[in-house]
Amino acid sequence: MTPPGPHANPTRFARLRTAAAACCLAGLILPGLSLQTGCTSKPEVAPPPASGAYRIATFNTALSRSDPDALRSALSMGDDPQAAAIAEVIQRVRPDVLLLQEFDHDPSGQSLDRFVQLYLRKAQAKGLEPIDYPYTFVPYVNTGQPSGVDLDQDGSTTGPGDAYGWGAFEGQYGMVLLSRLPIDAQGIRTFRNLRWTQMPEAGPPSDAYPQQAVDRLRLSSKTHADVPLLIGDRVLHILMSHPTPPVFDGPEDRNGVRNRDEIRLWAEYLTRAPDRLTREWMVDDAGVPGRLPQDALFVILGDLNADPFDGESLPDSIARLLNHPRVNHSRIPESEGAVQAAEAQLGANASHQGPASQDTADWNDTPGQGSGNLRVDYVLPSRGLLPTGAGVFWPEPGGKLQHLLDASDHRLVWLDVQAPAVSVVDLGRPPTPQIAPSAIRNVGWSPDNSDSLRRYDAGWNPLYDRNADADTP
Repeated sequence: MTPPGPHANPTRFARLRTAAAACCLAGLILPGLSLQTGCTSKPEVAPPPASGAYRIATFNTALSRSDPDALRSALSMGDDPQAAAIAEVIQRVRPDVLLLQEFDHDPSGQSLDRFVQLYLRKAQAKGLEPIDYPYTFVPYVNTGQPSGVDLDQDGSTTGPGDAYGWGAFEGQYGMVLLSRLPIDAQGIRTFRNLRWTQMPEAGPPSDAYPQQAVDRLRLSSKTHADVPLLIGDRVLHILMSHPTPPVFDGPEDRNGVRNRDEIRLWAEYLTRAPDRLTREWMVDDAGVPGRLPQDALFVILGDLNADPFDGESLPDSIARLLNHPRVNHSRIPESEGAVQAAEAQLGANASHQGPASQDTADWNDTPGQGSGNLRVDYVLPSRGLLPTGAGVFWPEPGGKLQHLLDASDHRLVWLDVQAPAVSVVDLGRPPTPQIAPSAIRNVGWSPDNSDSLRRYDAGWNPLYDRNADADTP
């Protein structure tokens, strides 16, 4: 372990020491905790959730490929080393609900089918058990979706920078929600088509895009989705998104502004709606206005590309969400592996203000070229949910799980929560769970409403959402 250099922030590297020891005394094993903390148990797997708790996790897998067929092809034989490592991490943490990011959207369903069948359902290391997710939601995303306008002003309207969300093909950097809990299919809401200028006091910088494009730009770089899960007679809303990173732009900071506003969308969704005399701007892709009911339970999930202390996101980007009165930010996932990585890599990490133990992404540490390691992946529960455990799966650098660090530049982040025994109060109707997997056969495309098509695929029940590509009126 390399000690901090002369310009390092010592508090950044010291935050987890007492926490790690406390976990040992309590008999807990956090993934990535070093044996140097005094724990005698091995940290290769996460401890199971407490009785009555559910493990919710997010994982940016970095599985995205450069063309639309590449991921499907890579997964076809069950021998892709990156996918195997991603699956091994999942089997070691064993979430009940898991959001995967940067998993390319495949309308045929074959990519996800192969990942489940050939990787998750097969033990990836000695002593591990396969894992299965009978309920799956695959949203359509804005990445690679043509805008028809030369957004990057390079003389072409067909490049990746001209899409509603940056992408070389439609669906690149997509998302997948895997769940052991039933999904209320009819209750899903998406905000993929919401225009950026519909959000009050928001919108792109004036000099960032051609004027004719400003009013048609979509806020979400991928999508924002509210996916209700059923826990007995209770409903847990998974609020999933993957905002654009606040970099790869110019002095106008268009991506930084978009990142802030994408995060703000969830803060607004949690906030009480305006009075009846004010027109509701928050309208989903089915044309239904409205926000999340004030008594609803939720977990905000995803790679939000914003750190509370460091990096290039705007100062109020993630703070608006972390400080929201409905968000329970009392339990922050941590790992000792992140502390060790920051100590060893130093560079940009040495000047960071945030605690290294909370980092979730391992990025370029060269000062002036990269941001260093940051906390950008979040599992944020609502007040009313009781956090009972948390962690970041960050194995010890140089340890026997070193190979898992190469699978992605992000780490799997998890939080265990217990839900109170409450009745369904936010549906306004009986919940409609997904059809049992054994009952699913190819039923083709069937309209769900005027703005979207959903399909149940054969086999193990993935639920697809493909909203109309027309601009939101």
